[in-house]
Amino acid sequence: MHQGNQTISKFFLLGLTVVSEQQQHSFTLFLCMYLVTIVGNLLIILAIINDAHLHSPMYFFLANLSFTDICFTTTTIPKMLADIQSQSLIISFAGCLTQMYFFMLLVDLDNFLLAAMAYDLNIAVCHPLHYAALLSPKGCVLPVVTPWVVSNLVSVLHLSLLGLLNFCDQREIPHFFCDLETILRLACLDTQINDLTILVTGGSVIFIPFTFIFVSYSLIGCTVLRIPSAKGKWKTFSTCGSHFLAVALFYGSIVGVYFPPSSAYSAERDKVAASMYTVVTPRMNPFIYSLRNKDMKGALRRLLIRKIYFWRW
Repeated sequence: MHQGNQTISKFFLLGLTVVSEQQQHSFTLFLCMYLVTIVGNLLIILAIINDAHLHSPMYFFLANLSFTDICFTTTTIPKMLADIQSQSLIISFAGCLTQMYFFMLLVDLDNFLLAAMAYDLNIAVCHPLHYAALLSPKGCVLPVVTPWVVSNLVSVLHLSLLGLLNFCDQREIPHFFCDLETILRLACLDTQINDLTILVTGGSVIFIPFTFIFVSYSLIGCTVLRIPSAKGKWKTFSTCGSHFLAVALFYGSIVGVYFPPSSAYSAERDKVAASMYTVVTPRMNPFIYSLRNKDMKGALRRLLIRKIYFWRW
């Protein structure tokens, strides 16, 4: 990226608006939330790896989702914590591009993994006799590898187009991380191509998986309605409850950040919505999938008991 005839070497992240008296409280709050996110998702991954009862497609996708959430949170929160503590607002050009790359990559991965989990639920409820054939070990790898390839291509495309722009003297980013749309507002040149690319690729990687999830739940709903007993209907719906809550939280956050009414835009509102999206959503997933899932609670209990027994010896 260039500033007139000069190459830009750094930006200034303005971060969250926090008065000096509350900086330490904000640091402690976000640090605790970050640690809970890391520990919670890491426990889910360890429980799935160590418990043979959880070696199934659904938990394979869940382990990948937890790993993605760990990386996603780590992309933005440590830098924000360092800025709060040191009051250094500088982020290098290379650091900004790196942060944007991983942020876009991991958001897209979260999106695709939720769609893969919806597909798993659809097969389990609507076609249980074909479950083993349709979701064999090889069949589970494809819905994970393909999103990695697609998400990488999308991220590289956005960064390549961004590198062609020139920027004015304004290098202050009114955010706590390098967000693509926020960076584009600093450009001197017309960003119509960038905006069109965001619309096409962003719309595709969001709405195609969302449509897939919506269709999967519609088919699940039709199947559940054919179950004669109320107990059977409730049991089937309860198996989808954790995933449905995670989907609602994820897409609700996306709508709040990227699809607000244009008249309602403000930098402060955008930062608050983004903090919910980058901190709260990944932190909630471990609670959603563990508190509502007997198998997961049992696996976590056995994992903790083994670790405690090991430490005593």
